[in-house]
Amino acid sequence: PPRPRIRAARCRSWWIGSALIMPDCRPALKTLFDTPVMAQNFSSIPRLFPSRPIDVGTGEVSPLPDGPHLELPMDAEAWLDAQQVTSFLVLQHGSIRHQSYRLGTGPEDLRMSWSIAKSVMSLLVGALLEQGVFDHLDAPLVRFAPNLSDSAYAQVTLRQVLMMTSGVSFDEEYLAPGSDINRLGRYLTAGRGMDDFVCAMTERHSAPGARWAYASTDTHALGMAIRGATGTDIPALLSELIFAPMSFEAVPRIVTDAHGTAIVLGGLTMRTRDYARLGLMVLQGGAWQSRQIVPSDWIACATAPVADTPSGQPGYGYQWWIPQNAARGEVMACGIYGQYIYIAPARDTVIVITSANRDFGTPGVFEGHVALCRGLAAANGQDGNAA
Repeated sequence: PPRPRIRAARCRSWWIGSALIMPDCRPALKTLFDTPVMAQNFSSIPRLFPSRPIDVGTGEVSPLPDGPHLELPMDAEAWLDAQQVTSFLVLQHGSIRHQSYRLGTGPEDLRMSWSIAKSVMSLLVGALLEQGVFDHLDAPLVRFAPNLSDSAYAQVTLRQVLMMTSGVSFDEEYLAPGSDINRLGRYLTAGRGMDDFVCAMTERHSAPGARWAYASTDTHALGMAIRGATGTDIPALLSELIFAPMSFEAVPRIVTDAHGTAIVLGGLTMRTRDYARLGLMVLQGGAWQSRQIVPSDWIACATAPVADTPSGQPGYGYQWWIPQNAARGEVMACGIYGQYIYIAPARDTVIVITSANRDFGTPGVFEGHVALCRGLAAANGQDGNAA
C-alpha cells in the first residue's frame, strides 16, 4: 500500500519516548506515536529530525546470501501482526532464511532502533579497550569527562555505567509526565544539550555499584567519557572502528541534539539487514570476514549477566540483555516499541525484529518475543519448515 505522506521539511526536533525535544515542529510531531502513521514515522526518522551520517566506507558491500526459505507457522505470523512488527529477519548459518517487511515499510528504510544503540556503544567500548584508549573499566568517568565532577556521576566508573549500576536517579516512565525522561524532553525543548542535562544531575538512589537500575543517562555519560578520552565524536568512531570495516549496505544515521551531539542512548537508524550484520558479528565472537572488529573476550564479557537484576527478570551485561534461562551466549539488544536483535550462538541464529508497538511494555510481550525467537532458532534444518 502507498505510504502516508510525511512532512518533507527538515525538523530540528525529536522525541525520546513521549517527550518532545525542541519546539520547531510541534504540529508534525504530535502524530509521531499515532498508530496509523507510527510505523512509517519510525522508518523516516532521518527525514524528520536532525541526524548525522556514519560513514561505511567505499568497499564492496559485505554479502548476506539467501539460504533455504523458512516458512513461518501461522501462530508466529499472528504474533508478529499483533505486535505491530515492521520488519522480521531470520539469519541462520550466515544466510537469510526469512525476511519480511510489514505495515507499509520496505527493506531500504533506515529503521529507528531506540535503545539498541546502547548495545552498539558497548561494542565501541570493546574496540577502544583493544586500542588502549581505556586501560581498565574501573577508571572514573571524570578522568575523561571532567565536566561531570559536580554531578551525581562524579564517583561513577566506566564499568558501573556499562552495567547500569551508577546509582544515579533517573525515572524512565515514558507515559508519566513528571518522569525524568519527560523532564529531559522539556529541558531540550529549550535548545539545551544532553551534556548539560547529565552534568546537572545530582540525585542518587544508591551508592555507585550498589544496585542495578536502568538509566539511559548512564549511556550518555559513557559517551561523554568516550569523546573525552579520544577527542573524537561518536559517529566518527563508529565509522572507523565498526561500521566501515563491516561494509554495511547503507549509510546509518544517528539523531543529534540541538548542538550536534549524537544521541547515543537511542538515536541510531539502520537498515534491517545491517542490524543483522551487527548481530552476526557478535555471534561470531566479534569477527567479520576474517577481521576481528571487537575482541572476542569483550564479546564474552559484555554479553554475560554480570549485573544483579531483580529476581525473575532478564539478566544484564554491559549494555546487553540476557533472557532468562539463556543457552550459551544467548543475548539480545532491545529497544522500546519492540526493537530486538536476538543472538543464539548455539543455534547459529540471529533474528532482527523492528516494530511500532505502543504496547511493547505489556507483561508477556518480551517473553513472547523470546519464545518466538527460540522456536525459530530451533528450526535449523534445511527443509524450509519451522519447527
